[in-house]
Amino acid sequence: MYRKALSHSLSKLGFGLISKVVSTGTLKAPPSTRCRANKALIKITLAGCVVGLSACAEPPKTGAELAQSLLIIDTHIDVPYRLKLSYADVSSATNSGDFDYPRAIEGGLNAPFMSIYIPAKVDEAGGAFALADELIDGMESLAASAPDKFAIATCSDDLQNHFDNNLISLPLGMENGGPVTQSEEALRHFFNRGIRYITLAHSKSNKISDSSYDTNEAWMGLSPYGKELITRMNDLGVMIDVSHISDAAFEQVIEISKAPVIASHSSLRHYTPGFVRNMSDDMVKTLGAANGVIQINFGTNFLTEAAQIYSKQRREVVMAYIASEGLAQDNPAVKAFAEQYKKDNPYPYATIEDVLDHIDRVVALAGIDSVGIGSDYDGVGDSLPQGLKDVSTYPNLIDGLLGRGYSEADIAKVLGGNALRVWRAVEAYAASQGTAKQCRT
Repeated sequence: MYRKALSHSLSKLGFGLISKVVSTGTLKAPPSTRCRANKALIKITLAGCVVGLSACAEPPKTGAELAQSLLIIDTHIDVPYRLKLSYADVSSATNSGDFDYPRAIEGGLNAPFMSIYIPAKVDEAGGAFALADELIDGMESLAASAPDKFAIATCSDDLQNHFDNNLISLPLGMENGGPVTQSEEALRHFFNRGIRYITLAHSKSNKISDSSYDTNEAWMGLSPYGKELITRMNDLGVMIDVSHISDAAFEQVIEISKAPVIASHSSLRHYTPGFVRNMSDDMVKTLGAANGVIQINFGTNFLTEAAQIYSKQRREVVMAYIASEGLAQDNPAVKAFAEQYKKDNPYPYATIEDVLDHIDRVVALAGIDSVGIGSDYDGVGDSLPQGLKDVSTYPNLIDGLLGRGYSEADIAKVLGGNALRVWRAVEAYAASQGTAKQCRT
Protein backbone atom coordinates (compact mmCIF):
# COMPACT_ATOMS: atom_id res chain seq x y z
CA MET A 1 0.00 0.00 0.00
CA TYR A 2 1.13 3.53 -0.57
CA ARG A 3 -0.46 6.89 -0.09
CA LYS A 4 -0.35 9.62 -2.65
CA ALA A 5 -0.39 13.20 -1.38
CA LEU A 6 -0.74 16.51 -3.15
CA SER A 7 -0.73 19.77 -1.14
CA HIS A 8 -2.77 22.65 -2.46
CA SER A 9 -1.88 26.16 -1.39
CA LEU A 10 -5.16 27.96 -0.92
CA SER A 11 -3.55 30.92 0.79
CA LYS A 12 -4.78 33.44 -1.76
CA LEU A 13 -8.32 32.73 -0.60
CA GLY A 14 -7.32 32.46 3.06
CA PHE A 15 -7.74 28.71 3.23
CA GLY A 16 -4.25 27.69 4.37
CA LEU A 17 -2.85 24.40 3.08
CA ILE A 18 -5.12 21.49 2.40
CA SER A 19 -3.44 18.16 1.70
CA LYS A 20 -5.40 15.47 -0.06
CA VAL A 21 -4.23 12.02 0.91
CA VAL A 22 -5.88 9.06 -0.76
CA SER A 23 -5.25 5.33 -0.46
CA THR A 24 -4.53 4.02 -3.93
CA GLY A 25 -4.15 0.33 -3.35
CA THR A 26 -1.37 -2.16 -3.92
CA LEU A 27 0.28 -0.43 -6.83
CA LYS A 28 3.86 0.54 -7.50
CA ALA A 29 4.44 4.05 -6.27
CA PRO A 30 4.62 6.51 -9.19
CA PRO A 31 7.61 8.86 -9.63
CA SER A 32 5.78 11.69 -7.83
CA THR A 33 5.48 9.46 -4.75
CA ARG A 34 9.08 8.28 -4.85
CA CYS A 35 10.23 11.88 -5.15
CA ARG A 36 8.60 12.69 -1.82
CA ALA A 37 11.62 11.01 -0.26
CA ASN A 38 13.58 13.95 -1.65
CA LYS A 39 10.95 16.30 -0.19
CA ALA A 40 9.60 17.27 -3.59
CA LEU A 41 6.25 19.05 -3.18
CA ILE A 42 3.73 20.33 -5.64
CA LYS A 43 1.74 23.33 -4.47
CA ILE A 44 -1.10 24.53 -6.63
CA THR A 45 -3.17 27.61 -5.84
CA LEU A 46 -6.77 28.03 -6.83
CA ALA A 47 -5.57 30.99 -8.89
CA GLY A 48 -3.68 28.52 -11.05
CA CYS A 49 -0.04 29.13 -10.05
CA VAL A 50 2.47 26.33 -9.73
CA VAL A 51 4.40 27.47 -6.68
CA GLY A 52 7.01 24.74 -6.45
CA LEU A 53 7.82 21.75 -8.61
CA SER A 54 10.82 19.44 -8.45
CA ALA A 55 12.47 18.19 -11.60
CA CYS A 56 11.44 14.59 -10.95
CA ALA A 57 7.69 15.28 -10.37
CA GLU A 58 5.27 15.93 -13.19
CA PRO A 59 1.70 17.17 -12.60
CA PRO A 60 -0.86 14.44 -13.29
CA LYS A 61 -2.46 14.76 -16.70
CA THR A 62 -5.25 12.18 -16.81
CA GLY A 63 -8.67 12.32 -15.22
CA ALA A 64 -7.85 9.31 -13.06
CA GLU A 65 -4.69 10.95 -11.73
CA LEU A 66 -6.33 14.31 -11.12
CA ALA A 67 -9.24 12.67 -9.32
CA GLN A 68 -6.75 11.29 -6.80
CA SER A 69 -4.86 14.54 -6.37
CA LEU A 70 -7.54 17.25 -6.41
CA LEU A 71 -10.16 17.97 -3.77
CA ILE A 72 -13.58 16.66 -4.90
CA ILE A 73 -16.61 18.07 -3.09
CA ASP A 74 -19.98 16.89 -4.38
CA THR A 75 -22.64 18.98 -2.68
CA HIS A 76 -25.60 16.63 -3.09
CA ILE A 77 -25.70 12.85 -2.67
CA ASP A 78 -28.88 11.19 -1.40
CA VAL A 79 -27.37 8.30 0.54
CA PRO A 80 -29.28 8.88 3.85
CA TYR A 81 -32.76 8.50 2.36
CA ARG A 82 -31.62 5.67 0.10
CA LEU A 83 -30.49 3.74 3.17
CA LYS A 84 -33.76 4.48 4.97
CA LEU A 85 -35.70 2.95 2.08
CA SER A 86 -33.38 -0.03 1.65
CA TYR A 87 -30.42 -0.42 3.98
CA ALA A 88 -27.03 -1.39 2.57
CA ASP A 89 -23.58 -1.29 4.11
CA VAL A 90 -22.01 1.44 1.99
CA SER A 91 -18.70 1.10 3.83
CA SER A 92 -18.25 -1.95 1.56
CA ALA A 93 -19.08 -2.64 -2.06
CA THR A 94 -22.81 -2.72 -2.80
CA ASN A 95 -24.83 -4.03 -5.71
CA SER A 96 -27.24 -1.11 -5.69
CA GLY A 97 -27.21 2.67 -5.59
CA ASP A 98 -24.66 5.14 -6.85
CA PHE A 99 -22.42 5.45 -3.78
CA ASP A 100 -20.30 3.19 -1.63
CA TYR A 101 -16.81 3.44 -0.16
CA PRO A 102 -14.89 1.42 -2.79
CA ARG A 103 -16.47 3.35 -5.64
CA ALA A 104 -15.88 6.67 -3.88
CA ILE A 105 -12.20 5.83 -3.46
CA GLU A 106 -11.96 4.80 -7.10
CA GLY A 107 -13.53 8.08 -8.16
CA GLY A 108 -11.39 10.22 -5.82
CA LEU A 109 -14.39 11.61 -3.93
CA ASN A 110 -13.40 13.39 -0.72
CA ALA A 111 -16.37 15.28 0.65
CA PRO A 112 -19.85 14.17 -0.43
CA PHE A 113 -22.52 16.30 1.24
CA MET A 114 -25.00 13.77 2.57
CA SER A 115 -28.51 15.01 1.81
CA ILE A 116 -30.91 14.95 4.76
CA TYR A 117 -33.91 14.79 2.45
CA ILE A 118 -37.37 15.58 3.81
CA PRO A 119 -40.21 14.81 1.39
CA ALA A 120 -42.83 17.54 1.24
CA LYS A 121 -45.56 15.12 2.30
CA VAL A 122 -43.62 14.26 5.47
CA ASP A 123 -43.21 17.96 6.23
CA GLU A 124 -46.92 18.59 5.68
CA ALA A 125 -47.79 15.67 7.98
CA GLY A 126 -45.67 17.09 10.81
CA GLY A 127 -42.89 14.48 10.67
CA ALA A 128 -40.05 16.61 9.31
CA PHE A 129 -38.14 17.15 12.57
CA ALA A 130 -38.17 13.48 13.54
CA LEU A 131 -37.17 12.29 10.06
CA ALA A 132 -34.26 14.73 9.93
CA ASP A 133 -32.96 13.48 13.25
CA GLU A 134 -33.38 9.88 12.09
CA LEU A 135 -31.40 10.46 8.88
CA ILE A 136 -28.63 12.31 10.73
CA ASP A 137 -28.49 9.42 13.20
CA GLY A 138 -27.96 7.13 10.24
CA MET A 139 -24.95 9.09 9.03
CA GLU A 140 -23.50 9.25 12.53
CA SER A 141 -23.88 5.47 12.74
CA LEU A 142 -22.20 5.02 9.37
CA ALA A 143 -19.19 7.06 10.44
CA ALA A 144 -19.01 5.34 13.84
CA SER A 145 -19.20 1.88 12.26
CA ALA A 146 -16.39 2.58 9.80
CA PRO A 147 -14.08 5.07 11.56
CA ASP A 148 -11.21 4.10 9.28
CA LYS A 149 -13.24 5.15 6.23
CA PHE A 150 -15.68 7.94 7.06
CA ALA A 151 -15.93 10.94 9.39
CA ILE A 152 -18.65 13.55 9.85
CA ALA A 153 -17.42 17.02 8.85
CA THR A 154 -18.98 20.03 10.57
CA CYS A 155 -16.58 22.74 9.41
CA SER A 156 -14.39 23.25 6.40
CA ASP A 157 -11.28 22.75 8.54
CA ASP A 158 -12.35 19.17 9.24
CA LEU A 159 -11.45 18.34 5.66
CA GLN A 160 -7.76 18.90 6.40
CA ASN A 161 -7.74 16.39 9.24
CA HIS A 162 -9.78 13.87 7.31
CA PHE A 163 -7.46 14.06 4.32
CA ASP A 164 -4.45 13.62 6.58
CA ASN A 165 -6.08 10.52 8.06
CA ASN A 166 -7.21 9.08 4.73
CA LEU A 167 -10.91 9.48 5.53
CA ILE A 168 -13.86 10.46 3.37
CA SER A 169 -15.54 13.50 4.92
CA LEU A 170 -19.31 13.40 5.36
CA PRO A 171 -20.65 16.95 5.67
CA LEU A 172 -24.43 17.25 5.95
CA GLY A 173 -26.94 19.32 4.00
CA MET A 174 -30.69 19.47 4.62
CA GLU A 175 -32.95 19.23 1.55
CA ASN A 176 -36.18 21.01 2.53
CA GLY A 177 -36.03 23.41 5.45
CA GLY A 178 -39.24 22.10 7.00
CA PRO A 179 -37.51 20.68 10.11
CA VAL A 180 -36.14 24.08 11.18
CA THR A 181 -39.62 25.63 11.20
CA GLN A 182 -40.78 23.43 14.08
CA SER A 183 -39.54 25.74 16.84
CA GLU A 184 -37.29 28.72 17.54
CA GLU A 185 -34.58 26.33 18.71
CA ALA A 186 -34.77 23.99 15.72
CA LEU A 187 -32.23 25.79 13.53
CA ARG A 188 -29.66 25.76 16.32
CA HIS A 189 -30.50 22.12 17.04
CA PHE A 190 -29.73 21.03 13.51
CA PHE A 191 -26.66 23.24 13.31
CA ASN A 192 -25.36 21.49 16.42
CA ARG A 193 -26.10 18.16 14.73
CA GLY A 194 -23.92 19.12 11.78
CA ILE A 195 -26.23 20.60 9.13
CA ARG A 196 -24.17 23.05 7.07
CA TYR A 197 -26.54 23.96 4.28
CA ILE A 198 -30.31 24.07 3.98
CA THR A 199 -32.31 23.84 0.76
CA LEU A 200 -35.15 26.16 1.75
CA ALA A 201 -37.99 24.21 0.09
CA HIS A 202 -38.47 21.08 -1.99
CA SER A 203 -41.38 20.04 -4.22
CA LYS A 204 -44.00 22.11 -2.40
CA SER A 205 -44.02 25.62 -1.04
CA ASN A 206 -43.52 25.52 2.73
CA LYS A 207 -43.35 27.90 5.68
CA ILE A 208 -40.07 29.32 4.38
CA SER A 209 -40.31 29.70 0.62
CA ASP A 210 -42.20 29.03 -2.56
CA SER A 211 -41.01 26.03 -4.57
CA SER A 212 -40.15 26.08 -8.26
CA TYR A 213 -42.24 22.91 -8.63
CA ASP A 214 -45.35 24.39 -6.97
CA THR A 215 -47.68 26.60 -8.99
CA ASN A 216 -49.21 27.79 -5.71
CA GLU A 217 -46.77 30.60 -4.98
CA ALA A 218 -48.23 31.38 -1.59
CA TRP A 219 -45.52 33.85 -0.57
CA MET A 220 -44.52 35.32 -3.93
CA GLY A 221 -40.99 34.36 -2.93
CA LEU A 222 -39.93 34.02 0.68
CA SER A 223 -42.36 34.13 3.60
CA PRO A 224 -41.80 36.71 6.34
CA TYR A 225 -40.41 33.85 8.41
CA GLY A 226 -38.17 32.82 5.53
CA LYS A 227 -36.70 36.30 5.21
CA GLU A 228 -35.87 36.26 8.91
CA LEU A 229 -34.42 32.75 8.57
CA ILE A 230 -31.92 33.93 5.94
CA THR A 231 -30.39 36.32 8.45
CA ARG A 232 -30.34 33.68 11.18
CA MET A 233 -28.63 31.19 8.87
CA ASN A 234 -26.03 33.81 7.95
CA ASP A 235 -25.36 34.58 11.59
CA LEU A 236 -25.02 30.89 12.48
CA GLY A 237 -22.86 29.83 9.55
CA VAL A 238 -25.32 27.66 7.61
CA MET A 239 -25.07 27.94 3.84
CA ILE A 240 -28.26 28.90 2.01
CA ASP A 241 -29.16 26.59 -0.85
CA VAL A 242 -31.32 28.13 -3.58
CA SER A 243 -31.98 24.90 -5.51
CA HIS A 244 -35.71 24.08 -5.70
CA ILE A 245 -36.97 27.56 -4.77
CA SER A 246 -38.90 29.90 -7.06
CA ASP A 247 -37.27 32.63 -9.11
CA ALA A 248 -38.78 35.31 -6.88
CA ALA A 249 -37.51 33.57 -3.76
CA PHE A 250 -34.04 33.34 -5.30
CA GLU A 251 -33.96 37.08 -5.98
CA GLN A 252 -35.01 37.80 -2.40
CA VAL A 253 -32.36 35.48 -0.98
CA ILE A 254 -29.67 37.27 -2.97
CA GLU A 255 -30.96 40.63 -1.74
CA ILE A 256 -31.07 39.62 1.92
CA SER A 257 -28.09 37.30 2.40
CA LYS A 258 -24.87 38.81 3.69
CA ALA A 259 -22.86 35.75 2.65
CA PRO A 260 -22.55 33.89 -0.66
CA VAL A 261 -25.08 31.16 -1.39
CA ILE A 262 -25.06 27.89 -3.31
CA ALA A 263 -27.38 26.06 -5.68
CA SER A 264 -26.41 22.62 -4.42
CA HIS A 265 -27.83 20.55 -7.30
CA SER A 266 -29.16 22.60 -10.21
CA SER A 267 -28.39 22.96 -13.90
CA LEU A 268 -29.22 25.46 -16.64
CA ARG A 269 -32.66 26.32 -17.98
CA HIS A 270 -31.07 27.32 -21.28
CA TYR A 271 -30.77 23.63 -22.19
CA THR A 272 -34.14 22.62 -20.70
CA PRO A 273 -36.60 25.34 -21.79
CA GLY A 274 -39.59 25.61 -19.50
CA PHE A 275 -38.03 23.54 -16.71
CA VAL A 276 -38.06 26.19 -13.99
CA ARG A 277 -36.38 23.91 -11.45
CA ASN A 278 -33.17 24.80 -13.33
CA MET A 279 -31.64 28.27 -13.24
CA SER A 280 -32.03 30.92 -15.94
CA ASP A 281 -29.02 32.67 -17.44
CA ASP A 282 -29.89 35.83 -15.51
CA MET A 283 -30.05 33.88 -12.25
CA VAL A 284 -26.62 32.37 -12.93
CA LYS A 285 -25.18 35.81 -13.59
CA THR A 286 -26.76 37.15 -10.41
CA LEU A 287 -25.46 34.21 -8.39
CA GLY A 288 -21.96 34.68 -9.74
CA ALA A 289 -22.00 38.41 -9.08
CA ALA A 290 -22.86 37.60 -5.45
CA ASN A 291 -19.84 35.23 -5.25
CA GLY A 292 -22.09 32.18 -5.15
CA VAL A 293 -21.77 28.90 -7.02
CA ILE A 294 -24.10 26.63 -8.99
CA GLN A 295 -23.34 22.93 -8.53
CA ILE A 296 -24.32 21.10 -11.71
CA ASN A 297 -26.88 18.31 -11.36
CA PHE A 298 -26.07 15.14 -13.34
CA GLY A 299 -29.66 13.92 -13.78
CA THR A 300 -30.49 13.67 -17.48
CA ASN A 301 -33.79 15.53 -16.98
CA PHE A 302 -31.74 18.46 -15.69
CA LEU A 303 -29.45 18.39 -18.71
CA THR A 304 -31.35 18.00 -21.98
CA GLU A 305 -34.57 19.11 -23.63
CA ALA A 306 -34.92 15.65 -25.18
CA ALA A 307 -35.23 14.11 -21.72
CA GLN A 308 -37.78 16.71 -20.71
CA ILE A 309 -39.91 15.91 -23.76
CA TYR A 310 -39.58 12.16 -23.17
CA SER A 311 -40.58 12.45 -19.51
CA LYS A 312 -43.60 14.58 -20.36
CA GLN A 313 -44.78 12.10 -22.97
CA ARG A 314 -44.22 9.12 -20.68
CA ARG A 315 -46.09 10.83 -17.86
CA GLU A 316 -49.05 11.57 -20.15
CA VAL A 317 -49.20 7.98 -21.37
CA VAL A 318 -49.03 6.59 -17.83
CA MET A 319 -51.71 8.98 -16.57
CA ALA A 320 -53.96 8.00 -19.47
CA TYR A 321 -53.47 4.33 -18.54
CA ILE A 322 -54.35 5.04 -14.91
CA ALA A 323 -57.52 6.84 -15.95
CA SER A 324 -58.61 4.17 -18.43
CA GLU A 325 -58.05 1.34 -15.93
CA GLY A 326 -59.34 3.20 -12.87
CA LEU A 327 -56.18 2.48 -10.90
CA ALA A 328 -54.50 4.23 -8.00
CA GLN A 329 -51.07 5.67 -8.82
CA ASP A 330 -49.37 3.32 -6.35
CA ASN A 331 -50.91 0.21 -7.92
CA PRO A 332 -48.14 -2.26 -8.95
CA ALA A 333 -49.74 -2.52 -12.38
CA VAL A 334 -48.97 1.16 -12.96
CA LYS A 335 -45.30 0.63 -12.16
CA ALA A 336 -45.17 -2.36 -14.49
CA PHE A 337 -46.83 -0.36 -17.27
CA ALA A 338 -44.34 2.49 -16.87
CA GLU A 339 -41.40 0.10 -16.93
CA GLN A 340 -42.69 -1.56 -20.08
CA TYR A 341 -43.08 1.85 -21.70
CA LYS A 342 -39.43 2.55 -20.97
CA LYS A 343 -38.39 -0.78 -22.51
CA ASP A 344 -40.40 -0.06 -25.62
CA ASN A 345 -39.27 3.58 -25.74
CA PRO A 346 -35.66 3.81 -24.49
CA TYR A 347 -34.82 6.76 -22.28
CA PRO A 348 -32.58 9.36 -24.01
CA TYR A 349 -29.71 9.36 -21.52
CA ALA A 350 -27.51 12.43 -21.51
CA THR A 351 -23.76 12.18 -22.02
CA ILE A 352 -20.74 13.68 -20.32
CA GLU A 353 -20.71 16.21 -23.15
CA ASP A 354 -24.06 17.53 -21.95
CA VAL A 355 -22.69 18.03 -18.43
CA LEU A 356 -19.68 19.80 -19.90
CA ASP A 357 -21.98 22.06 -21.93
CA HIS A 358 -23.64 23.22 -18.71
CA ILE A 359 -20.29 23.86 -17.06
CA ASP A 360 -19.04 25.76 -20.12
CA ARG A 361 -22.11 27.98 -20.17
CA VAL A 362 -21.82 28.85 -16.47
CA VAL A 363 -18.20 29.82 -17.06
CA ALA A 364 -19.22 31.97 -20.03
CA LEU A 365 -22.02 33.65 -18.04
CA ALA A 366 -20.46 34.08 -14.61
CA GLY A 367 -16.83 32.93 -14.67
CA ILE A 368 -14.87 29.90 -13.57
CA ASP A 369 -15.39 30.73 -9.87
CA SER A 370 -19.14 30.17 -10.15
CA VAL A 371 -19.50 26.46 -11.00
CA GLY A 372 -19.09 23.13 -9.23
CA ILE A 373 -20.67 19.66 -9.03
CA GLY A 374 -23.80 18.55 -7.19
CA SER A 375 -24.46 15.24 -8.90
CA ASP A 376 -27.67 14.18 -7.12
CA TYR A 377 -26.31 10.62 -7.02
CA ASP A 378 -28.79 8.27 -5.35
CA GLY A 379 -31.45 10.92 -5.92
CA VAL A 380 -32.33 10.87 -9.62
CA GLY A 381 -32.85 7.15 -10.17
CA ASP A 382 -32.00 5.58 -13.49
CA SER A 383 -31.43 8.86 -15.30
CA LEU A 384 -27.69 9.43 -14.96
CA PRO A 385 -25.61 10.23 -18.05
CA GLN A 386 -23.59 7.70 -19.95
CA GLY A 387 -20.16 7.64 -18.35
CA LEU A 388 -21.29 9.22 -15.07
CA LYS A 389 -23.33 6.40 -13.57
CA ASP A 390 -21.88 6.49 -10.03
CA VAL A 391 -19.24 8.04 -7.77
CA SER A 392 -16.45 6.05 -9.38
CA THR A 393 -16.80 8.06 -12.59
CA TYR A 394 -15.59 11.56 -11.68
CA PRO A 395 -12.37 10.82 -13.64
CA ASN A 396 -14.46 10.66 -16.82
CA LEU A 397 -15.78 14.15 -16.16
CA ILE A 398 -12.25 15.39 -15.51
CA ASP A 399 -11.05 13.87 -18.78
CA GLY A 400 -13.85 15.78 -20.47
CA LEU A 401 -12.79 19.04 -18.84
CA LEU A 402 -9.19 18.43 -19.93
CA GLY A 403 -10.44 17.73 -23.44
CA ARG A 404 -12.19 21.09 -23.51
CA GLY A 405 -9.03 22.90 -22.52
CA TYR A 406 -9.59 23.54 -18.82
CA SER A 407 -6.38 23.99 -16.84
CA GLU A 408 -5.68 21.88 -13.79
CA ALA A 409 -6.16 24.95 -11.60
CA ASP A 410 -9.59 25.63 -13.11
CA ILE A 411 -10.55 21.97 -12.79
CA ALA A 412 -9.60 22.20 -9.11
CA LYS A 413 -12.11 25.02 -8.74
CA VAL A 414 -14.90 23.08 -10.44
CA LEU A 415 -14.29 19.89 -8.48
CA GLY A 416 -14.29 21.49 -5.04
CA GLY A 417 -12.43 24.75 -4.73
CA ASN A 418 -15.43 26.95 -5.48
CA ALA A 419 -17.70 25.15 -3.03
CA LEU A 420 -14.99 25.31 -0.38
CA ARG A 421 -14.58 29.05 -0.97
CA VAL A 422 -18.28 29.64 -0.33
CA TRP A 423 -18.25 27.46 2.78
CA ARG A 424 -15.28 29.41 4.14
CA ALA A 425 -16.95 32.73 3.37
CA VAL A 426 -20.12 31.67 5.19
CA GLU A 427 -18.05 30.60 8.21
CA ALA A 428 -16.14 33.88 8.15
CA TYR A 429 -19.33 35.96 8.12
CA ALA A 430 -20.76 33.95 11.01
CA ALA A 431 -17.53 34.49 12.94
CA SER A 432 -17.92 38.24 12.40
CA GLN A 433 -21.35 37.93 14.03
CA GLY A 434 -19.96 36.09 17.03
CA THR A 435 -20.57 32.45 15.99
CA ALA A 436 -17.46 30.32 16.24
CA LYS A 437 -17.03 27.32 13.96
CA GLN A 438 -17.98 23.96 15.40
CA CYS A 439 -15.51 21.37 14.17
CA ARG A 440 -15.31 17.66 14.87
CA THR A 441 -11.50 17.60 14.72
